[in-house]
Amino acid sequence: MTSLLAPLDWQQTTLRLGVALLVGAIIGIDRQLRAKSAGLRTHMLVSLGSALFILVPIQLNVAQESADAFSRVLQGVITGVGFVGGGVILHESGSESTSKVGGVTTAAAIWIASALGIAAGCGLWLLSLAGAILSLFTLSILKKIEKNK
Repeated sequence: MTSLLAPLDWQQTTLRLGVALLVGAIIGIDRQLRAKSAGLRTHMLVSLGSALFILVPIQLNVAQESADAFSRVLQGVITGVGFVGGGVILHESGSESTSKVGGVTTAAAIWIASALGIAAGCGLWLLSLAGAILSLFTLSILKKIEKNK
């Protein structure tokens, strides 16, 4: 059995990227249907981009040769996605006595889309799909429970 972090042929690379798009879409469709600031395309692109950043060191065989280098790629992706998520969070000021912060859940969904893309890029299909399903559950089912409070 080959390592998940060994260089891949084009079919395996394409499959991992396809899974990244799929899991990004699973989360993005919920955000799109709720007319949030980041929707289907954004979540798909974040997931795909995260998978691509992870696949570069895998394809260059850096992932197997240097755990530190691979770890730095992971850290860079996570940090970069944090900036994207920060851009989604909006501070809306009403009167001087009231203010509202919005977009935190969508920012968290972007962060999760990135993690799912990383998992897909590493070939962890079940982890990526299970995470997407649990995220969709959290975004949709738990939203209904919150409204009923």
